[in-house]
Amino acid sequence: MSKLVQGYEVVIGFETHTQLSTQSKIFSRAPTAFGAEPNTQACAVDMALPGTLPVMNVGAVERAIEFGLAVNSHIAERSIFARKNYFYPDLPKGYQISQFEIPVVQGGEVSFFMEEGKETVHKTVRLVRAHLEEDAGKSLHEDFVGQSGIDLNRAGTPLLEIVTEPDMRSSDEAVAYAKELHKIVTWIGICDGNMQEGSFRCDANVSVRKPGGELGTRREIKNLNSFKFMQQAIDYEVRWQIDQLEDGHAIEQATVLFDPDTGETRSMRTKEDAADYRYFPDPDLPPLLIGRDWVERVKAEMAELPRVMAERFVTQYGLPDYDATLLTQSKAAAAYFESTSQACGQPKLVSNWIMGEVSRRLNTGDVTFDNLPVSSAQLAALITRISDNTISNNAAKQVFEALWSEGSEDGHDATAGASRVDAIIEAKGLKQMNDSGALEAIVDEVLAANPKNVEEFKAGNAKALNGLVGQIMKASKGKANPAQVNEMLNKKLG
Repeated sequence: MSKLVQGYEVVIGFETHTQLSTQSKIFSRAPTAFGAEPNTQACAVDMALPGTLPVMNVGAVERAIEFGLAVNSHIAERSIFARKNYFYPDLPKGYQISQFEIPVVQGGEVSFFMEEGKETVHKTVRLVRAHLEEDAGKSLHEDFVGQSGIDLNRAGTPLLEIVTEPDMRSSDEAVAYAKELHKIVTWIGICDGNMQEGSFRCDANVSVRKPGGELGTRREIKNLNSFKFMQQAIDYEVRWQIDQLEDGHAIEQATVLFDPDTGETRSMRTKEDAADYRYFPDPDLPPLLIGRDWVERVKAEMAELPRVMAERFVTQYGLPDYDATLLTQSKAAAAYFESTSQACGQPKLVSNWIMGEVSRRLNTGDVTFDNLPVSSAQLAALITRISDNTISNNAAKQVFEALWSEGSEDGHDATAGASRVDAIIEAKGLKQMNDSGALEAIVDEVLAANPKNVEEFKAGNAKALNGLVGQIMKASKGKANPAQVNEMLNKKLG
């Protein structure tokens, strides 16, 4: 049952324009590098000069195949390109080459975990299609008074437009989907994922309805280029639509933009439908034919997919599904986990530390898994010292803090990592007391000095034991092994 907002059900679908990581454009040899001077990366084909013809970029097709394989889609053996007709000053041909009736990637799904209240739930968003198309140019308004400039550097840049079913029911779910999709396309290397540069642009189709009713009229929020703004824009749009309906107004289908400064969406134009674009097959491009041997060749060259790696983490390392999914959010995070686990043989403890102490620090700075100040060798050595009872968990956090502050020069050198961890433990005097005779003497002293706690415990007050443990830890200057202390107390107190 989806969560309701003021008695309405929210319905969200996504269209994501993913810029493919080819060196040249989809139908020409012009480069695609970001940040060049205006109109220096547009050739005769991109500018639609008379007599020019498009030629398909094989690299763009292979990246579409990779995406289809990554999300369990059907790769069409035959797909066609169409002309999508509309007029913009930055669209030189007066039409965009896209795919309409038969896209190259059909169906598929994107699955992810997300938090709902105190529960972690598994969600799946169905994909309708992913089709290849060219990007338009860009209109520049800020640098001209009373005029607009046209930059055609982006014209012809290869895009894969990924379209979902309207399966999402909240802004949280929409953002979780977008993050998972972003992870997939960057993981397999078909897109650099740079949202600020426009490499990963999301359009959210948002509508509301009464539970069980017909789908409401949707409004499309264009070009959302950050996950933060995505959530703000959807939340505002939902509230706006509900207010309109409650005031007796009808929702008009439209394309809107989100203004981060005001936190509001504003109408850009009335939303076009497919009929408005007058699609028809492009006579300059033959059908795109993809044989099974081509698909198999691309599949054989792909890196291990995140969902496949997560499944392997569950079977090979015995991790819960949730842990495995979080640890495969990036290749660097997964590699750090595997390297550490193989070094210390404690995969669940490694997972706990990565999702705990490491993640907490990653969320508060510019550090990533690519430049962690604590090497996998050091974390493995630290976990080993916890497992062999050299140090307690609290002491381990002090060691980790010291390692993080100092930075790592050990790399993956297990000997150097262990030496550094042992040196910090020794310097800070954090080694646990493992002399049972010395510990027993401390326990006897504490019991003798706290007869009230002893009597309360014997009378059935289990909390009284905590007071005794605290006194013993204090007397041992934190060096006593808490598990050993509890075992000894229970034995002495019956």
